[in-house]
Order: sequence, then C-alpha cells, then structure tokens
Amino acid sequence: MSGHFEERSGVIPCQTAWGSWYQTIEEVFIEVSVAPGTSAKEIKCSIRSKHIELRVKDQQIFKGKLFGPTVGDEATWTLEDRKLIRIVLMKSNREAGNCWRSLLEGEYAADPWVQDQMQRKLTLERFQRDKQNGIIKEKKNKNISFHRLG
Repeated sequence: MSGHFEERSGVIPCQTAWGSWYQTIEEVFIEVSVAPGTSAKEIKCSIRSKHIELRVKDQQIFKGKLFGPTVGDEATWTLEDRKLIRIVLMKSNREAGNCWRSLLEGEYAADPWVQDQMQRKLTLERFQRDKQNGIIKEKKNKNISFHRLG
C-alpha cells in the first residue's frame, strides 16, 4: 500500500453500472455493489496478472483483459457488510505516469475529465512520496559524521 499517502484521500472514482474503480500509484481498487445479504459463497472472483472475472450468483459482472499488468498473487477481494465487494489489484508498473485510462481494455473507461483528475492525483501522490523520501534522506545525511584517519 502507499506509505504515508492516504489512498482514500481525494479519491477520483470512475463510476460504472456495478459500482466504481479508482487508483493510486501502486494499486487499483474496484468496488462492486451487490444485493444486501450476499454471501461469499455466491461470489466467484478470478484474478490473474492480466485478466479478471467477477461473477455474483452465477451472473457475470465483468470479465476481460485488465488495462495494465498486475501482480496476480498479490490481488485480494473482500465482501464487506454482505453488500460491497472490494477488489485490490497491485500494479506491476508503479510510476506516476502509469495512470490507467480504463479498468479493462475497451471497457469502463474514465471520461476525459475523470482521467485528467486521476492523473493529477497520481502526480500529487508521487510528489508527496518523493518529498517524504527527501526528508528521510536529508535526516539520514545529517546523522552521518566523518572522522579523519591518522
């Protein structure tokens, strides 16, 4: 997860018929609203590095090739309050410039305004992380002392 950056801070969701998806530099989050009382046994979620499929009560919610590659064995899904499925995908490419334009290739695309806002958020996240890393590096450099030998 993203170190000191609160991933829900300034979330820019892309709304869909089934819920929404949003992203940070490192992860893609998918939130799917389901009928209250849904049990985990009624959910079939298949996640691979480049493909995803979600079925609830034998109905396909989505299926296809992900916009970008992910670390398949680090993906998770949870059922919250028996009414919300949350899927977390770890991006393989964790650069600020790697802003997904859609969840799946050709499906669930962010409109131009949402896409612009997503890119701005990733750039801000990267800036905040770099700033934090710079502060840590500066503190480490101040703790270094040099001694002359001889």
